[in-house]
Amino acid sequence: MARKSFSSPVIFPAVLAVSFALLLFANPILASHDYRDALRKSILFFEGQRSGRLPPDQRVKWRRDSALRDGSTAGVHVDLTGGYYDAGDNVKFGFPMAFTTTLLAWSIIDFGRNMGPELKNAVKAVKWSTDYLLKATSKPGVVYVQVGDAFSDHSCWERPEDMDTLRTVYKIDNAHPGSDVAGETAAALAAASIVFRSRDPAYSRLLLNRAVRVFNFADKHRGAYSSSLHAAVCPFYCDVNGYQDELLWAAAWLHKASRRRGYREYIVKNEVVLRAGDTINEFGWDNKHAGINVLISKEVLMGKAEYFESFKQNADGFICSLLPGISHPQVQYSPEKVVPCGETTASPALLKQLAKRQVNYILGDNPLGLSYMVGYGSRFPRRIHHRGSSLPSVAAHPARIGCKAGSRYFLSPNPNPNLLVGAVVGGPNILDAFPDSRPYFQESEPTTYINAPLVGLLAFFSVHP
Repeated sequence: MARKSFSSPVIFPAVLAVSFALLLFANPILASHDYRDALRKSILFFEGQRSGRLPPDQRVKWRRDSALRDGSTAGVHVDLTGGYYDAGDNVKFGFPMAFTTTLLAWSIIDFGRNMGPELKNAVKAVKWSTDYLLKATSKPGVVYVQVGDAFSDHSCWERPEDMDTLRTVYKIDNAHPGSDVAGETAAALAAASIVFRSRDPAYSRLLLNRAVRVFNFADKHRGAYSSSLHAAVCPFYCDVNGYQDELLWAAAWLHKASRRRGYREYIVKNEVVLRAGDTINEFGWDNKHAGINVLISKEVLMGKAEYFESFKQNADGFICSLLPGISHPQVQYSPEKVVPCGETTASPALLKQLAKRQVNYILGDNPLGLSYMVGYGSRFPRRIHHRGSSLPSVAAHPARIGCKAGSRYFLSPNPNPNLLVGAVVGGPNILDAFPDSRPYFQESEPTTYINAPLVGLLAFFSVHP
């Protein structure tokens, strides 16, 4: 069963998103890893997570087409093929998929110029998701937010190519709101519209127009999708943090993508109402507060938006809260663009050093000397909690492997037969221990939203080591 929460001892999802935010404030330091190789692999991972009909240029060859009838169930009849499986299971969860898309797009917007030949693959990774999100939002007033019954899926251990579990489709609408997942979807579409603005203007306009429509729906019909779809989405991606942050997050991305005054006014008007400064010390698929404040504060740092000053103060506080031994004081930037955090000054060099240390830990500079990215370095996890990776490929075993027939592979002590190159697992526990074992899903399962912020980090360090 997949890990779906940051409340466990697993550290990487929050660490990567936090390090990504730190990089927005910092300058170059010394290299010790092949960041370009890690970048290539971190993007390749997404091809192993693809659902639907795979394209001719698919590079992860042990995968095949899967879930080709998604959306065809009675009463739905919408093409919902494509998109990504979120982790080591075979469900398409719209909430983390949208967040993954937003973070991938943000990585390209800020660090795409550092990606070299991998930029085209990063853009493809975004489009694989946005093509699906456009399908999921094709009906006005409806967002399809999940395909697959998670309980049915988690009772099986089978390849996505063999799936015979329920492909139930779940949606939100005017009577069953989900401002959280709709807001994140709007943010993803808006962020991606920036990625495609010069590459494909028509597609970019389609994304932005759809983002506007989905945001209006999310804002007009307010409520948490965890309330509307509790039995389906909880405890997997239950929105514990509330939907207010996603509305601000979406408005911030729409403001960045469209430069329309109405979104700026929405942000300023709703800063307190939607609690922009709440729980500022974390950032992930459920809690966007740190991301909101860092994203908006860049406007202030560029001298463009004094009316967003309070967001910059929140972002400063967030940065300070990440420094070892520092509490969480409210701070101001000095004219030198450093952050005073109590008795410590968070200079650009210090912030970059902290971000790099976290990335290097993931790549192998840790007590176990183990890279937590599959396929990077000489030692990495071999028994990750991932169905497709752990079962024989269709090429190696053409016959179907049934729901329970896969259990012997799940329980096997043998390494996975298929390398999911670039997958970053959940990570060690708080004692730096890591059981390289499938049943320990909190530590050994990869997710798309772990890799998404890592793409931007690795792009930066590959050019500014």
